[in-house]
Amino acid sequence: MMDSPFNSRGRTWPRHAPGIDPGAKPLVRFDAVTKRFGGLAAVERLTLDIFDNEFIALLGPSGCGKSTLLRMLAGFEQPDEGRILLDGADIAGVPPHRRPVNMMFQSYALFPHMTVGGNVAFGLKQEDVPKAEIDGRVRDILKLVQLEGFDQRKPHQLSGGQRQRVALARALVKRPRVLLLDEPLSALDRKLREETRFELMELQHRIGLTFIMVTHDQDEAMAMSDRIGVMHQGRLVQVAPPAQIYERPNSRWVAGFVGDVNLIECQLVESGPTGSALECAGVGRLSIAQSVDAPPGSALCVALRPEKVDVASLPPDAADGSHFAGRVLDIGYLGDLSIYRIQLESGFVLKASAANRSRLAAARIARGDSVFVSWSSDAGVVLTQ
Repeated sequence: MMDSPFNSRGRTWPRHAPGIDPGAKPLVRFDAVTKRFGGLAAVERLTLDIFDNEFIALLGPSGCGKSTLLRMLAGFEQPDEGRILLDGADIAGVPPHRRPVNMMFQSYALFPHMTVGGNVAFGLKQEDVPKAEIDGRVRDILKLVQLEGFDQRKPHQLSGGQRQRVALARALVKRPRVLLLDEPLSALDRKLREETRFELMELQHRIGLTFIMVTHDQDEAMAMSDRIGVMHQGRLVQVAPPAQIYERPNSRWVAGFVGDVNLIECQLVESGPTGSALECAGVGRLSIAQSVDAPPGSALCVALRPEKVDVASLPPDAADGSHFAGRVLDIGYLGDLSIYRIQLESGFVLKASAANRSRLAAARIARGDSVFVSWSSDAGVVLTQ
């Protein structure tokens, strides 16, 4: 493992931990922050605590306010209302170059006429850091991002992944408290993105910085972050570890935005301490292993992930859960898994997925086949909003 030029204290909790130490003080706090452009609120009364050494992803569709939030922390935009605190101090009056944060831009924004070493050293030279110290810090950071020996190359002589590392080195060489990543992998092809995710995760773990990443890529957010803040129309709609966002979304919108899902509209029939009975339009009666705090007749929704649905040619033996007959409308073969669109006898179209564990697994069930779908009583989650 490479030596780090940072004084890393390491993580205070393991990656994808179920929660934050309740006694921890936030490194960054957005306190009821609002930002408007031309009367429209890009960010509206948003409150969020971000902790030391955390890797947090801000996830949402274009225009949801996530990049605006990042730019306010960097100092490129000022909030119209609320405060942004760093280590408990309001940084409203601190200019961008004086804030202990640095941003890695989506385009990388490398100077094409400068060498790799010149690009990385640029910010230090602007701050009149002594040449001997600049040389040492540039050498250390290029070693950290695995670009030793590349200091005399120009950006056009590098691959996309190498340019991404140069941009990362330039952002890290000033040793910020917080690194801001604006769609950091979007310029890379799919295979390189997947490889670079793990490099970024390992680097963040090694140097012990707080990383705040903006992305619209759900896979990136799920794979890389300790927590995800899902944004919609300038507001945070859920903040939680990735597994909780996926398995326990708090609304129809989050369930539909993060991953693939079947949303089944229902009415509550009855609910007890260990489960509930629902009557669902186009499906029928469902038993769910979840207590629902709502009166009978309330409109609800069951979010059911496709991988929780089993597809078989014969009816299931187990009585627990739900099962229905249907017909396969379409099959999407994706290599590692297959996606099935199945029309139930009631007419409702359900999506299911299955891993292709053996060769030519997609041929096991064909389009037009009669099948049975089933899922356990704890497979779905009931949503009340």
